[in-house]
Amino acid sequence: MPDTDRPRFRVSRPEWALIGVTALWGATFLIVHIAVQHAGPFFFVGARFLVAGLASLAVFHRALPGITRRELGAGAAIGAAIFGGYGLQTLGLQTIPSSTSAFITALYVPLVPLLEWAVFRRPPRLMTWLGVALAFAGLLLLAGLGSGGLTLGFGELATLISTAPIAAEVVLIGVFAGRFDLRRLTVVQLFVASALGFATMPFAGERIPAFSWAWVVPVLGLGAASCLIQLTMNWAQKSVTPSRATVIYAGEPVWGGIVGRLAGDRLPVLSIVGAAFIVAGVIVSEIRPKDEARPD
Repeated sequence: MPDTDRPRFRVSRPEWALIGVTALWGATFLIVHIAVQHAGPFFFVGARFLVAGLASLAVFHRALPGITRRELGAGAAIGAAIFGGYGLQTLGLQTIPSSTSAFITALYVPLVPLLEWAVFRRPPRLMTWLGVALAFAGLLLLAGLGSGGLTLGFGELATLISTAPIAAEVVLIGVFAGRFDLRRLTVVQLFVASALGFATMPFAGERIPAFSWAWVVPVLGLGAASCLIQLTMNWAQKSVTPSRATVIYAGEPVWGGIVGRLAGDRLPVLSIVGAAFIVAGVIVSEIRPKDEARPD
């Protein structure tokens, strides 16, 4: 007979899927950092999501007939948030290391519960707040704030601002994923993000770069990865709330730090402690008191 007095720790299939795309997401920072040395950031964002959109279109073209205006609007809203997040993040990656970008980007973690509260009118559970707090404390340590190693130059500031649309993307997916066809949402949001990237190029003074495998290969690879990431997020967040998803996404700088370490970056003691705090945050957020009959 099971002991019902114990807190329950359970990771569902959608949550495992989010853990997987988080690891993939963390690995992309170094690739983008290298690629934008050969192509403008907004061109790169436009091309990356164009590839992702074409890949999703090839897979889901049969689902598009009958698409509604509300689905177009929902997909466009998510796509605009994706562009804002990835555009500013990619702009920052021109001048800052990939590990620093990953650490700063993950500061969107505490923004999501606040946005979720405003949208859903439902405050997160106490354990979710505690998990987010632990994860945020870990992110501060990972970013080197305790040692004064983080400065806010242009690249850092652009990346910091990108956390707002990234948080909005998570919340918007939580709002729309269970209401509309996720295949249609995925196609629309990827093409909208691409279109906004290309449309921003003239305002940023960018031109189409000369052909180079240094940006072509990342565009193709990250385009496919972006399609997989967005589709997985749309599917998983039909059953995983934005707050719980955010704590999982908080592992992204850990993966970014690992990839950066393999590329030659050094992880100081504070970064290791920060990674431990993030893991603790994930575990704490999954603990459910016995009086909780239903998941978030």
